Amino acid sequence: MPDRPHQALPITRQDIENAHKAISAYVQHTPARRSITLSKMLGAEIWLKFENLQFTGAYKERGALHRLLQLSPEQKQRGVIAMSAGNHAQGVAYHASRLGIPATIVMPKATPAIKVEGTRVHGARIILHGDIFEEAAAFAARMAEDEQLTFIHPFDDPAVIAGQGTIAIEYLADVPDLDCLILPIGGGGMISGMSIYAHAINPDIDIVGVQAELYPSMRDRMRGELSPCGGSTLAEGIAVKTPGEITSKLVSALVDDIVLVDEARLESAVSLLLNIEKTVVEGAGAAGLAAVLAYPERFRGRKLGLVLTGGNIDTRLLADILYRELAREGRLGRIRVELADQPGQLATLSKLIADQGANVIEVVHQRRFSALPAKGAYVVIELETRGREHLDTLITVLRENGMRVDDLAPDIV
Repeated sequence: MPDRPHQALPITRQDIENAHKAISAYVQHTPARRSITLSKMLGAEIWLKFENLQFTGAYKERGALHRLLQLSPEQKQRGVIAMSAGNHAQGVAYHASRLGIPATIVMPKATPAIKVEGTRVHGARIILHGDIFEEAAAFAARMAEDEQLTFIHPFDDPAVIAGQGTIAIEYLADVPDLDCLILPIGGGGMISGMSIYAHAINPDIDIVGVQAELYPSMRDRMRGELSPCGGSTLAEGIAVKTPGEITSKLVSALVDDIVLVDEARLESAVSLLLNIEKTVVEGAGAAGLAAVLAYPERFRGRKLGLVLTGGNIDTRLLADILYRELAREGRLGRIRVELADQPGQLATLSKLIADQGANVIEVVHQRRFSALPAKGAYVVIELETRGREHLDTLITVLRENGMRVDDLAPDIV
């Protein structure tokens, strides 16, 4: 646990309470609910705050709106510019449109289509530039100077941080006795704002940040380390290589620890939240639950507050995640079976599968493009089972009946 600062912080509890008064009429007081099933599964009392139910699908509109409300009449007339992979962009675009402020949004070229279109629909000028967050940010900064636009930073701005901190006002009013907040970290705006307010209410509350393994930038800065930082992560909303200067100071002062989660845990968390809580959450929004999945002993027996920060995930990607999770559980299998190229062989194989209670989804019969003898054939079968044990039993039965079987999905972890 870090030493609590004695010097004054750049944002105070009063700043966050003022932000709450300013924006509360325009953003949702999102529900905080205890997940009975996840609590039983993970041995902790798990509370979820559903920021994915905001109008734009993410908490980011809190800070964006609060910053927009600070603009002078002249700044409002000239317009604003923001750089974001999606959720901050949508928050700025929506509230700028509602307030009659022209908005330009710069987004990295790899931004998911759902976030690009979700921003465009609010009437903002969209510019796709750069392969990573930092390239898009530098381009937006140049445009702001060239066109005299006010830059709305996604995290390293006191007004934005105060706006994000309003989540803690609602959360701790609804669930005042939380032991620990587990919060995603990208640039650090949300965890900074929430930590300021949470520690003002309860100095003993434990605050744990979560980053994707591929982007450990804030953790490295806190530890004075320099790890590789980059790659394709499901949690693109927290894929930030360079955390903020203001937020870094606040995180150093107020956050107890930062943990990393791998891609498999992020995928599992997204799938669990959809299947158990019936709520759609993007990778960054599922990072808190991914941390509990990754470090169950650390959090066991505690009353945990998680924030589902956003739900703007591409539907095709979501479908892939769900299928991959079924494969991890063994409920979806893919096997390759070597058969003699003779009548009745496929029927025999089908009967053995049916007798074991598995369901065939797809069959590919390959004679020509293989290294087998001319009288041999491969059959690749995708099938549904009750789980890993059931799939393993089926493979054993096929082998006991003289068939050569390969499991084609052993590396999904």
